[in-house]
Amino acid sequence: MRKAIFATLTPRLRRLALNACWLTAGLWLVFAASIAATDFDKTQALAQQRYGARGAESVGAWRRLIEESRALTEGEKLTKVNTFFNRRSLFQSDMEVWGQEDYWATPLEFLGKGAGDCEDFAIAKYVTLQMLDIGNERLRLIYVRAKSGATASIAHMVLGFYPKPTDEPLILDNLISSVRPASQRPDLVPVFSFNSDGLWVGGATTSAADPTTRLSRWRDVLDRMRQEGL
Repeated sequence: MRKAIFATLTPRLRRLALNACWLTAGLWLVFAASIAATDFDKTQALAQQRYGARGAESVGAWRRLIEESRALTEGEKLTKVNTFFNRRSLFQSDMEVWGQEDYWATPLEFLGKGAGDCEDFAIAKYVTLQMLDIGNERLRLIYVRAKSGATASIAHMVLGFYPKPTDEPLILDNLISSVRPASQRPDLVPVFSFNSDGLWVGGATTSAADPTTRLSRWRDVLDRMRQEGL
């Protein structure tokens, strides 16, 4: 069944799904530890070195966002984080920003460049909400088909927040400014989602992937984040 479902995906979504399958609890424990030990001084210094004053200012604004949002309600955190990245960063393709296809940027790289694609928006929001003590089990990076016009659709990534594991998710998206329940986003058709616990295809309630130690763009992002003080 899993093979049949994956065979229906486009080549890019199939590749992304397979890349996501390597996720392991051990690696995510390392990720959680790095989030807890964030060295923003190092991160901001690297932003200055790599991207100049503008990059350092963007990381400084991100740092203030986190500091000022700790006492907010969960709903307020979602809205503030979604708004921050949607307003501060431009949407551009990986080819335009990095000169290559399908590059997954760290939040430092994303803020330093001031632009990125849907994966970069979703990853930055995901990491930020983790820093604001929203647990990984309540967050999923979700690949969808987003309707574009009457019949066309595009591959797209959003971030889903689940108030409870079985609840309808709230969607954080760079395409619109507001955080909305999934039922209010009929333009999005879920393909698969993932977090530290596994990978889910479509609207499945159980994981469709066996964890592996496969190297992927996601692992590269986590490695670079640790090197950047995150």
